[in-house]
Amino acid sequence: MTAVVTTLKTSEIIYPSADGEPVAETYDHLYAILTTLEVLKQYLADRRATVLANQYLYYAQGFPKLRVAPDVMVIFDVEPGGRDNYKIWEEGQVPKVIFEITSPGTKSEDIINKKDLYEGIEVEEYWLFDPRGEWIREQLRGYRLGEDGYELIRDNRSEVLQLRLEIEGKLIGFYREDNGEKLLIPDELASALQAERQRAAELEALLERYRDQFGELP
Repeated sequence: MTAVVTTLKTSEIIYPSADGEPVAETYDHLYAILTTLEVLKQYLADRRATVLANQYLYYAQGFPKLRVAPDVMVIFDVEPGGRDNYKIWEEGQVPKVIFEITSPGTKSEDIINKKDLYEGIEVEEYWLFDPRGEWIREQLRGYRLGEDGYELIRDNRSEVLQLRLEIEGKLIGFYREDNGEKLLIPDELASALQAERQRAAELEALLERYRDQFGELP
């Protein structure tokens, strides 16, 4: 397999960062993309890694038309933070994990063209998520790079991310393998924060009642 195609061209080449196309077909697809992006960003916040969504991945230096825009991609051993686009030859790292939020309209592209491309540039894991279950009955399907190319993942484990993936309605639920904890989505984080504030307020009220009865705590 070849990770990067190079060229000897030295003239300045423009690598666009946008194509004017919508990010996703439906609200369900968009929400799944943004939620996956945010959950994985929080999970990898203390790692030398970045998570990008719907941004061009350029894999052939000198050929700006050879590009793809993964819905979500995770790249390790690079500087954290966003980019307008991602060029493999500049960063020196191929994405380790790619998620495509798929639909019947993108089925052929996702299961044939993108799968062959990601396998060719040696993306270690490729996940297809169908939030509406329109063509993937189990909604989630993953592939892991083996000696002979991509092999179907049968246990919904991401070895690269060390996470277990579960279907939760129209979203992917991510669970840490080291302690079993779920990676909370933004709505769940907000609820957890509100609950924590409520518990803190209740504790403060309890302490205030104690002070009224017994004075200050020793």
